[in-house]
Amino acid sequence: MEISMIVVFLIGYASIATEHSLKVNKAASALLLCAILWTIYVMNAEPILLASESFMEHFKLSDLGAAAASLPDIHEKVIKYVTEVQIIEGLGDVASTLFFLMGAMTIVELIDAHRGFSIITDKITTKKKKELLWMLSIITFFMSAVLDNLTTTIVMVMLLRKLVAEKAERWKFACMIIIAANAGGAFSPIGDVTTIMLWVKGNITTAGVIPNLFVPSLLAMIVPLLVESISVKGDVVAPKNTSNTSNITDVITNKERKTIFILGIGALVFVPIFKTITHLPPFIGVLFGLGVLWVYTELLYHKKNHVPENAKARISVVLKKVDFTTILFFLGILMAVNALQCAGILGELAAFLDRTVGNPYLIDLIIGVLSSIVDNVPLVAGCMGMYDVTTVGTFATDGVFWMFLAYCAGVGGSILIIGSAAGVVVMGLEKVDFGWYLKNISLLALIGYLSGAGFFVLQEEVIRPLFGL
Repeated sequence: MEISMIVVFLIGYASIATEHSLKVNKAASALLLCAILWTIYVMNAEPILLASESFMEHFKLSDLGAAAASLPDIHEKVIKYVTEVQIIEGLGDVASTLFFLMGAMTIVELIDAHRGFSIITDKITTKKKKELLWMLSIITFFMSAVLDNLTTTIVMVMLLRKLVAEKAERWKFACMIIIAANAGGAFSPIGDVTTIMLWVKGNITTAGVIPNLFVPSLLAMIVPLLVESISVKGDVVAPKNTSNTSNITDVITNKERKTIFILGIGALVFVPIFKTITHLPPFIGVLFGLGVLWVYTELLYHKKNHVPENAKARISVVLKKVDFTTILFFLGILMAVNALQCAGILGELAAFLDRTVGNPYLIDLIIGVLSSIVDNVPLVAGCMGMYDVTTVGTFATDGVFWMFLAYCAGVGGSILIIGSAAGVVVMGLEKVDFGWYLKNISLLALIGYLSGAGFFVLQEEVIRPLFGL
């Protein structure tokens, strides 16, 4: 069974990584992968569960192994445990992440629908290439920490199109946006899908991840930026037509637009505070913020009786723009990884890494490089399944393994353009070639990745012990 599940997972993984060549959306591959793995597992779960103490305790069975296997209804008990315990528990963990993403994506789409992000983008007036490169990168870095790297990349690339006309120059700027977005998302619990996953599950906390990963993440952006800015000279040539009008500006006032922007960003920023105060899962906090925005916009549009209904950007309309294909992808891949975990395969992989690699820093570095080749979501999900959170030590909450994993999985995706959601977005919007990115940007991204990683190790192994932190 283990071999067949691994083979199926690798085939599914390859399908996800090569979705553009196969012309099959990765969500479809992930959903098929999930269904096939759980089918294989449930048909072969009996010997695994008979050796499981939790299974025996659930059905109050005192005898293990062959004695339990002789019970007439043992097969029914196995199926019941898989379907009513393991799948339901796994789905509950996955759903908490998915509902958070759905709420956050809806809030961001609502802000964008009301042109709230123009409050930031309209302030950029410089024409100097070097100044613009630094400005866009820094804005992207911090915006990605508050929102997420995917949405931030979309917003910044849209801005870039208004500022830079030349294709080659725009590609360079867009690729630095990828590096900055991934670096900024790594030090925030809500900045990247992988940090959200680790945060929601309690592997990292807000108070731990921000101070520990801020400087490494900043270095991952600053070092490539310093190298790239050496060759950037002169002024940018703006496109001839830089107008960006929207019907929504005729519907709401500037004050109302700013209010929606402040409420939306405030709702996202408030989520970690809400979790700290109430100890409730983060998706409750983001749904609370979404509810506040929903009430405000409904009351806002209720007063505008003169405005046609099709001109109003209500949340019921904005919801149609949310990328539910991405949500289904996460559902499929996370539940597929959960099947591997239930089958004991991830535990065996953890033991293999401990035997062959051992060093937690090196394990995380390897995962970071792998995340540039394939999606980092299943990689992080796999690590979360391989290692349990302990009370103290390397694998404790906010332990060095989980902290470094958040950094490596987020920042490592910049090494190749297909390694992150931000990179894939730029490929789609700006048609940046894989080969061009590999030739011109990958080395910069790798240098930044290793620079931040080196500082993190120095921070944990030298600086903290030296100052007794």
